[in-house]
Amino acid sequence: MDDAQLLRYSRHILLDELGPAAQETFATSHALVIGVGGLGAPVAQFLAAAGVGTMTLCDADRVDLTNLQRQILYATADVGHPKVEAAASRLSAVNPDVTLHLVNERVGARELARLAATADIVVDCCDNFETRHAVNRACVDARRPLVSGAAIRFDGQLAVFDTRDAASPCYHCLFGEGDALEETRCATMGVFAPLVGIVGATQAAEALKILAGVGESLAGRLLLLDALTMQWRELRVPRDPDCPVCGTRDMTS
Repeated sequence: MDDAQLLRYSRHILLDELGPAAQETFATSHALVIGVGGLGAPVAQFLAAAGVGTMTLCDADRVDLTNLQRQILYATADVGHPKVEAAASRLSAVNPDVTLHLVNERVGARELARLAATADIVVDCCDNFETRHAVNRACVDARRPLVSGAAIRFDGQLAVFDTRDAASPCYHCLFGEGDALEETRCATMGVFAPLVGIVGATQAAEALKILAGVGESLAGRLLLLDALTMQWRELRVPRDPDCPVCGTRDMTS
């Protein structure tokens, strides 16, 4: 790191749990962020500000006026522009040292498999179960840690699925594909603006901890937030040995 970088990241370097070694790790790490909406905006901002050296941003949407209530990467002038391009402009202004790869399309299984394999960590900030399950399968196959978040109305949830640990569950262990789950969207149900910031910032914290190898991740746990009462609940999530996605992996690996 040069003098400017030492100064930029000094508040991380001062932390005994991080220090220069973790900061160097961030600089050589690659994060894949699926969705740069309400959750992806704070995730991308914190990862870029923290010095994660390479980020791939995936989102097929354009900035809409209704996004501006909570998607803090964007300004009124960005309305109508692709989200990944508007996000890249803001993130480059925050930290020009970060290399950004933009995927302005809804990625399918084959592309997700390639993208996950090239990343060190995957942060799922999308808003639909189909994509969440596709991202999960890609992470299980590539053995990449997955930080998953969701937020609707006043309710948030957050979990880490790290199949590098043979005992860790995957997303499918918790939410089975094809289960009768209600698909709710911000457009019809609404979302409390600060909620996505709380959940997204926590996703970024988990991603940075995993990259640095510090602390204890949320692997095997699900956090549920009721923002109306500002109460968190924690649930243990066991691995399903019969899971059709991760159940066949070697428990001794």
